[in-house]
Amino acid sequence: MTAQTLLNALEHCGMVEIDGLHAFEFALDEDDNLHIECIDGRTAKHWEFTPAQVTAATFDEDLQSWLIIGYASDTKTTGEHRLVCVGDVVSSSDDEEDDQ
Repeated sequence: MTAQTLLNALEHCGMVEIDGLHAFEFALDEDDNLHIECIDGRTAKHWEFTPAQVTAATFDEDLQSWLIIGYASDTKTTGEHRLVCVGDVVSSSDDEEDDQ
């Protein structure tokens, strides 16, 4: 079953894939702008979407992904991006268990 809005889908996922890149760093700021960050090789990439852009995002049933228009800092352009919400993903940087 698909979430009815992108905002709802984001509330229930642990990771997003944007334009084919996996990003664990995504959040809404105090103004409800959506920020997504990831590292592609050695390049940090950042996308920003306004509340209106998040609301206007449409779900593509065939590709099971969201189409959203927003700003990409690496290209310094606004354009269409494909966003996939991946649910219940948990990452851990807890290395203490290896010290046993």
